[in-house]
Amino acid sequence: MTTQTAPEIPSATVELSYGRTVDRSLVHRAAVSEVFVTDILPLALKKVRAAVQLPLIHGYYSDHLQRPALYDALLLLESGRQAAIAGSHTHIGLSEGTMMIVDSFRLSLSGLEELLVGAEPGRLRIDTDYIGKPTRRGRYRKGKVAQRFWIGDTEVGEHEMDVLFINQHENEVLRHSQRGTPAPLTSDFPDHGPAAGDGARVEPARVGRGNPLNVVLSHAETSPSGVAAEVTPRFANRALFDHVYDHLPAMTLVEAARQLALLTVDDPLATYAVGFEARFSRFAELDEPVRAAAPRLQPAGGRGEVPVRFHQGDAEIARVTVTLASGSDL
Repeated sequence: MTTQTAPEIPSATVELSYGRTVDRSLVHRAAVSEVFVTDILPLALKKVRAAVQLPLIHGYYSDHLQRPALYDALLLLESGRQAAIAGSHTHIGLSEGTMMIVDSFRLSLSGLEELLVGAEPGRLRIDTDYIGKPTRRGRYRKGKVAQRFWIGDTEVGEHEMDVLFINQHENEVLRHSQRGTPAPLTSDFPDHGPAAGDGARVEPARVGRGNPLNVVLSHAETSPSGVAAEVTPRFANRALFDHVYDHLPAMTLVEAARQLALLTVDDPLATYAVGFEARFSRFAELDEPVRAAAPRLQPAGGRGEVPVRFHQGDAEIARVTVTLASGSDL
C-alpha cells in the first residue's frame, strides 16, 4: 500500500453496478465463480463502497439445513474480505502481489430478516474504511479495515479486521522462520486432505450441513463439559481451497469453529451463526494435526457465545468465539 489516495466524492453520487463481477485477481481468487464483488468505487479519502451479489445457490455457502434459509455469515465475511482487497488495489494503492494477512477480526450480523434468501440474488453494499499510518517510504505494514454491510436501507452487519501487508518474499521468510523448514503445500496432499479415517468424519447433519465435502471436523468427542474434534478439511473443497495454500486458511478455521459450536447445542438445525470474533497467533500447518475444543453452550434468551480454541502440538494457534442465535430470533 502506498500513500496514493482516492478523491473526495459525495456518497449520494455513487451508483454501483451489479452487472458483472470484478476481475478475479483483484480479490485474490483463482476461480471466477468464487468472486462476489461486482463493483468498487471511491467514496472519500481511504474509503470505498463495493457492490456484492449474494448467490442463491452455491455448493459451500448454500449448503445449510437450517430453515428458513439465510445468507451464510461466512459468505458475508468472504464478501467483506474481497471488498477490502479489491478496494486496496484499485483505490488505495496496494501493489500487485501484496498479501493481506489477518491478525484478528470481528463480524456481527443484525437485521437478520433482510438476510433471508429470496427469489433473486441478494444485493449487498459494503462501505470500507482503511485505517493506518504509512512508513517513511510511504508503505503500509499494518492497518485496520472497518466495514459496514447494507441491504437496501437496512444495515445488516459490521466487520473489522487487523491486517499485515507483506509481499511474497516476506511471506516466505516469515514461514521459514516459524517452521525452520519449507512449508508443504495443499497440492502435496491427496484431495481428501488430512487423513480422518473411515467413519471418523462428523455426520453432516450434526453441523447443519448436507454435503459431506463441507464437513471439516473428525474424531469428535463430547462430554458434559464440552466438545473437541480434529480439523480435517477436504482440499477438494474449492470454496475453502480456491488455490494452493501452505497452511489452513483462516476461513477454514472459522468454519471449523462454527461446526464445533453447533456440536455444543441440542438442535443444530434450528441454530444459526450470526457473529465471530477471532484472533490468529500462528499459521495452522498442514503436516501436523490441528485440534479444536469448546465448552458446552449455556444459551440465554436464544443466543450464546461459544469460545473455540485451536491447538497444534503444544501451542495455541487461534481463538474464535462464535455467536449463535436460534431460529426464533428471526
